[in-house]
Amino acid sequence: MSPAPLGNRDLMRAHNRSIILNAIKSHGNISRAEIARLTGLSPATVSAITAELIKENLVLEHAEGDSSGGRPPILLRLNPHGGFVVGVKVTEHHLIGALTDLTASVMAKQVVTLPDHTLEDVLAGIAELITRLLHAGGVRKKQLLGVGIGLAGVVDGRQGVLKHSPIFGWSEVPLRDLLQSRLRIPVYVDNDVNTLTLSEKWFGTARTMEDFLVITLGRGVGMGIVVQGQIYRGHGGGAGEFGHIVVDPQGPACACGGRGCLETLIADPGLLRQAQEAWQRGELRQPVGRIEELVALAEAGDEGARRIFARAGELLGLQIANLINIFDPGMVIIGGEGTRNGEWLFAPMRQAIARHVMPGLRNDAEIRIDPWGDDAWARGAASLVLGELFKSPIQHEAIAGSIG
Repeated sequence: MSPAPLGNRDLMRAHNRSIILNAIKSHGNISRAEIARLTGLSPATVSAITAELIKENLVLEHAEGDSSGGRPPILLRLNPHGGFVVGVKVTEHHLIGALTDLTASVMAKQVVTLPDHTLEDVLAGIAELITRLLHAGGVRKKQLLGVGIGLAGVVDGRQGVLKHSPIFGWSEVPLRDLLQSRLRIPVYVDNDVNTLTLSEKWFGTARTMEDFLVITLGRGVGMGIVVQGQIYRGHGGGAGEFGHIVVDPQGPACACGGRGCLETLIADPGLLRQAQEAWQRGELRQPVGRIEELVALAEAGDEGARRIFARAGELLGLQIANLINIFDPGMVIIGGEGTRNGEWLFAPMRQAIARHVMPGLRNDAEIRIDPWGDDAWARGAASLVLGELFKSPIQHEAIAGSIG
């Protein structure tokens, strides 16, 4: 049998390195022998690759483990400070940034106000934010492994191109390349809901799940999709535009240019519009200008406010039931600012899910409500970089082949 070509051997070694690094991340304190047993790799391969990881400061040796009669084994664990990453969530008026270690623990958080929506203002703001985070965290720039950027819109993460931004009105902006030229640091760009989904996949409640969905509620409605352990972005990076499922072609105008999108009926602006209409019809006790005020009315017994949330919850539950019927996920995680609406929204949602999911799938998907804060979005963007660290190069090869 002829030896494998050098490129293939290098790829396999890099793949084995990824397997070992993920085993250490997943299991914490673990011996080399246990890594070999779990991964099926030879003890010699494990010893050689862990030596490299220790030399690169990504892995630490520490206290001896329990002995079964022979010499106690030395345990390995991920070195949290073996490198650092920055995650940035781009919003309409602010940049929210987080500096994390290799376990995605947040070491520093900063917010920069955007004076304008010009591309130059956003690029300069991101550069300023990174400088602030490094100073606050006591980290040198050369210790940064990369910067992850999450923002609303259609993003081709493979090419690093923002194809369309509903907030800024930009199209076909090579955001990754522009930032890398300015920062001289590896940059990764993706839709903000995808970044949260990556965070759940690598470090969150769904890290043991092979198939799950993440739905975000707030100013808009978004979705992240993980199928067989891999995030699904679609052909051009636009998969997951759950908020733009058309539920009423004659319904309210949507920012996307269409009418009757799900987002127009269950996102914050749509709920406030319905509240204004209910007030004008005399169905609401008082006018409201913020979602928190509408929630307070519902809690105070206002039947009009409760009906608005109930209709939105039922519609959300119906569409989630459709997703469950299509994807059969093990978990559906619902988060974002919209979780503040509480059971006025989620009780009708659960009832609708139970009614509309087909028999045989009803018990498959766990529904989890996860009220993230703003820093979770930035931590999710940081997970773009961390995901690259732990991703197998064979996955990179598959992606490259699919777009080459």
